[in-house]
Amino acid sequence: MPSSKQAPDLSKYRQDFPMLAKKMQGKPLVYLDTAATAQKPQIVIDTIQNFYQNQYGTVHRAVYELSVYATQTYESTRKKVKDLLNAAKVEEIIFTRGTTDAINLAASSFGKAFVAPGNEIIITEMEHHSNIVPWQIMCEDREATLRVIPINDNAEIDLNAFADMLSRNTKLVSIAHIANSTGTVNPVKQVIDMAHSVGAKVLIDGAQSVPHMPVDVQALDADFYAFSGHKFYGPTGVGILYGKQSLLEQMPPYQGGGDMIASVTFPKTTYNVLPLKFEAGTPLIAEVIGLGAAIDYIQAIGLDNIHQYELGLLDHATKQLEGIQGLRIIGTAKEKGAVISFVVDGIHPLDLGTMLDLKGIAVRTGHHCAQPTMKHFNIPATCRASFAFYNTKDEVDYFVQSLKEVINKLR
Repeated sequence: MPSSKQAPDLSKYRQDFPMLAKKMQGKPLVYLDTAATAQKPQIVIDTIQNFYQNQYGTVHRAVYELSVYATQTYESTRKKVKDLLNAAKVEEIIFTRGTTDAINLAASSFGKAFVAPGNEIIITEMEHHSNIVPWQIMCEDREATLRVIPINDNAEIDLNAFADMLSRNTKLVSIAHIANSTGTVNPVKQVIDMAHSVGAKVLIDGAQSVPHMPVDVQALDADFYAFSGHKFYGPTGVGILYGKQSLLEQMPPYQGGGDMIASVTFPKTTYNVLPLKFEAGTPLIAEVIGLGAAIDYIQAIGLDNIHQYELGLLDHATKQLEGIQGLRIIGTAKEKGAVISFVVDGIHPLDLGTMLDLKGIAVRTGHHCAQPTMKHFNIPATCRASFAFYNTKDEVDYFVQSLKEVINKLR
């Protein structure tokens, strides 16, 4: 839960987000769905527009000025991601379409390179569907077994059960750094060390962590780490897969096409060097450049500052929600990100979300692409409020007061 460290005041940055000045249903927008997707600062919007309007060209394949500029700007983002994650080399940073695409890439290519019949992949009960289904597909293809670490009623993983599952048959463990459905911050360093003790590799789903806290892949010793641009205050359609160079070099390409080749003949094609081996086709040039602008913006604020501020919002909201009769928070782990999922006795989450929308409040309702988590808690769905550094305590107060009014109307 929140640290005792004094949270910085980040309120001045709210004005950088044009969407937050809008009204919804005639009310000022209170946006509490950053876990789904983050709003964009003006600098990201301007950077993308300026590129399309004044600087557009393709990358890697031409010598004319526009292409050279686009290539330099595009590749500069790769260096920014390397620094953001403290990766060892830029070659370890692969551009994808998002976290989902990154995990699918890793599952497919790692499976072909390293997984044989009888091997095992381990995930947890609280994973997003994007960190379940790709491993199911890969296990079916490779005749491997998918095993699942159970969670307790606080939505924390059972490390003793995990230890019992690990064996020399375990090839890879894939786990969310922060669970999108409950906000649980998983002990990923401990998970990585335990997995490595039996020779297994580890992929961390960082979709909910990288935008909200400092991440150091070398300190974690993560083998793979994935995240999405749109949750990092950047554009949709772009993501990152970090992978250790030694592993990526042994893995076959995920897709074939232009840019991922060294030479093509009908008898034989040879593949490009990292990271281009995994980046087939004309890439997401504007999206990558937009992500670069988002990284610059967030790095200037400081992820440690963002983390502390958001934990303050989480603490403020949690204390107030705990006082509402009939409300139950789903996910009460000791370590949490700024996400609160809850249910209210006798009221469907969809009804809560619909009524809150009439007050200008955007929250998420549903199973959050985490149906096994919902099954564990024997519920069909939750209402989820997720916070970012552009939210304020005043917004939290308005949300809680509005929720109380909605509950009274629906009971």
